[in-house]
Amino acid sequence: MRPGLAAAAAVIAVVTSIHAAMWLSLRPEVSAPNITDRFQSLSFAPFSRDMSPEGEAPTNAAQIRSDMQVVAPYTRGVRTYSSTNGKELIAPIAGEQGIRVTAGAWLNRQSDKDTGEIIPKAKAANDREIAGVIEVARQNRNVQAVVVGNETLLRGDMSDDELAELIRSVKRQVNVPVTSGEIWNTWLDHPKVASSVDFILAHILPYWEDVPADKVVDYTIDAYNRLRAAYPGKRIVIGEFGWPSHGYNRGASVPDPLAQAMIIRDFVARADALGIEYNIIEAFDLPKKQNEGSVGQYWGVFDADRDLKFPLSGPIYDHTYNQTTILALLLGVLFTLPLLRMRELTMSQGLVLAGAANGVAAWLAMVVDYWLNHYVTGGDYVTLALSVVMLVPLVFVLLYRIEEMAAIAFGSGPRRLIDARKAVVVPTVPSRFPKVSIHVPAYREPPEMLKQTIDALAALEYPNFEAIIIINNTPDPAMVEPVREYCAALGERFKFINAEKVAGFKAGALRIALDATAPDAEIIGVIDADYVVTPDWLKELVPVFDDPTVGLVQAPQDHRDADRSLLHEAMNAEYAGFFDIGMVQRNEDDAIVVHGTMCLIRRAAMLEAGNWSSDTICEDTDLGLTIAENGWKTHYTRKRYGYGLLPDSFEAFKKQRHRWAYGGFQIIKKHWRKFLPNRSRLTTAQKRHFVLGWISWLGSESVGAVMAIASLAFVPFVLLFGVSVPAHVLTLPILITFLVYLMHFVSLYRLRVETTPMRMLGAAVAASAVQYTVAKAVLDGFRYKDLAFARTAKGNNWLAGAARSFPALPEATLGGLLLLAGIALLVLNNWPGVALTKNDWRHIREINLYGIALMVQSLPFVAAALIGAFEPSRFNQVAFWRALGAKLSLAPRRPGLTPPPAVAD
Repeated sequence: MRPGLAAAAAVIAVVTSIHAAMWLSLRPEVSAPNITDRFQSLSFAPFSRDMSPEGEAPTNAAQIRSDMQVVAPYTRGVRTYSSTNGKELIAPIAGEQGIRVTAGAWLNRQSDKDTGEIIPKAKAANDREIAGVIEVARQNRNVQAVVVGNETLLRGDMSDDELAELIRSVKRQVNVPVTSGEIWNTWLDHPKVASSVDFILAHILPYWEDVPADKVVDYTIDAYNRLRAAYPGKRIVIGEFGWPSHGYNRGASVPDPLAQAMIIRDFVARADALGIEYNIIEAFDLPKKQNEGSVGQYWGVFDADRDLKFPLSGPIYDHTYNQTTILALLLGVLFTLPLLRMRELTMSQGLVLAGAANGVAAWLAMVVDYWLNHYVTGGDYVTLALSVVMLVPLVFVLLYRIEEMAAIAFGSGPRRLIDARKAVVVPTVPSRFPKVSIHVPAYREPPEMLKQTIDALAALEYPNFEAIIIINNTPDPAMVEPVREYCAALGERFKFINAEKVAGFKAGALRIALDATAPDAEIIGVIDADYVVTPDWLKELVPVFDDPTVGLVQAPQDHRDADRSLLHEAMNAEYAGFFDIGMVQRNEDDAIVVHGTMCLIRRAAMLEAGNWSSDTICEDTDLGLTIAENGWKTHYTRKRYGYGLLPDSFEAFKKQRHRWAYGGFQIIKKHWRKFLPNRSRLTTAQKRHFVLGWISWLGSESVGAVMAIASLAFVPFVLLFGVSVPAHVLTLPILITFLVYLMHFVSLYRLRVETTPMRMLGAAVAASAVQYTVAKAVLDGFRYKDLAFARTAKGNNWLAGAARSFPALPEATLGGLLLLAGIALLVLNNWPGVALTKNDWRHIREINLYGIALMVQSLPFVAAALIGAFEPSRFNQVAFWRALGAKLSLAPRRPGLTPPPAVAD
């Protein structure tokens, strides 16, 4: 049996069992009193899934008759809210089923709030409603009451006198009791209207009053009793009672399918026992109902497909829970199957990977369950599409990072590093010394720096090499002649080329150098013009090429000027993370990224790959990938054999990262066909590393920036128009991804990178600060075939001047807006008494998550802004902190704090 297979199979079995046990143990099931008889009454709005119930929405006889047949076995009565636009047909059709009707007339404001003038259109609509309900009451013997207006006083659409007079007018024209529907405490505040009605129809909806689910029924009965005490002898009917099955919480009021079932069953049992008359709101869910926020669609006892949402007797359970459980388990098994192909999998590593895979599977199953149990309408389609497009790549990134953490923390350790297998790969005494031709391209570089590079090459402890120094497109003789003379003084081993009008930038210069290479040179070495190599570079790495299948050997970059400033320390630590973590792991599957300096390439492999190409601006990575596609092996060492110079400034750091990201995108466009089956000699593991590496870097950074901008753009709609925020299934992954990224960064730096906690913090800030830069590079990759043709902004406008003086202006703007928006949402949602016109928030969970997500999304942009502000300050200077430390060490100690002298034995 292949090593690791048994462990992987055991891990999959164990984790799947635990996953199943968790779902089974968390299966919600509650109990409540059975409903043994039909409901007394249900609010009846005969609108199908695709029909809007708002405004003067029409319905028809066929829809009414179909819906009446659905509710007839479950209710003795129905309540309507309008008697026009087809709703006048409800009473006669209900009569066919022997169902009583409380007929309603909808009233709107019919006079201008400021001038008091009558609004003709509104007055005419109200008159039609009154005439309609009177006609319905006269023509249908099953009409048991008339309701004039619904929460008319609550909205302030009429005065007490206007409504009372209208009620008295209707009473004179019908032979059934007449009332109006209002919130229960509105009745307490309007005794004049209460005296005009035949009975009080009170709406008691504890959800809107922040009442927790376990106190709803007691609260309702208490409110009912308060009305009885206020109006002794008056008939009291609860005209609306219910609980939404879905939607956002309102303080302690949390919509939930099981809570809805428990509350309604408990209330009906208590009401019947106490002789309380009631009407449940409402019969059907109304997917197109938008005027009650996120809960408006979900008050029904039946869903939009006319199925009961909960059983009326017996245990209450989530009817989709089992399907969701099965989907989560199937996805979990599917996501863990790749473990069977992993070599030398340790048990701990497998448990972490399988646990993460099952966690992602559970989340995906819950997302599916969420969308299947919620009504997707209007803007929800946009939210759904964005969630799929943006969150799916994050899932891959999440799993890739967790896999890397597990491999480093719990895996068997690197086996393929040159350092780790030196005794095998590198003979103690080399049998031969193949000739190496070292190429050093230079473009307008300071001669003194180049001389340092050349001196280091001259000191190499290797007997058979040449060095070609090629200066290209550098017209200033002061930068050319001193280097020419220096090379001449060192003898024939050092060749000097001054190439003018070279096309193809660095790749073009390297092609010229290859043409000038000695015919017997077997290996090509490439270093940047600023790199000072150690004497043992060739001596220790060239023997790796004794294996004829090896095409390339890469050593890491490092830098000798990190002590220039704190920013340079941070940049150097950030680079170290890539070379000590990512490259080491990729090397295990022969999938390293070639980075153009400190690399040795077999000449035959280079020529087979077509020499240096100018198709991309990252010619080194392009060539390395082509060599791997041709089937050559590549090797990596973690040992430092050379030290270069860091970018001078944060702006230069960003430009370098932009070039790498843009070049990476060019490479994807150039090479993607090679990743199709049978199109190259890349192994599955190699393809996986490259693809997931691109997604993890270019994809996640781009998606992260796009999601941040999309989240920010959504804020005005939430604040000003009352649009619902994204659901928790969409905001939680943003926060979880951030936490995994943080854990990934900290744990792997602690395990693999030799650095201090402060440098690690600086590396984290530097790494996150280039998210916008990478995202812009990807965008440029879509926009431009070659950035040389991209227009450069010119002029002396204030924005261009600000951008030149502050290298993180776009990031500062975005980060500031995201941070402020997040804080604003949290304050408006949680600070008592603070609200906007369109919002009446009460500690809504989704608002809090959305606000926190905005603040988390701001961090990369804020990091760039902080670096931009920090860089020119004295706090960035190492000298400042050294001087401060010296002052603190010389400060006199407080009396009594001097440590006692040591006592000799």
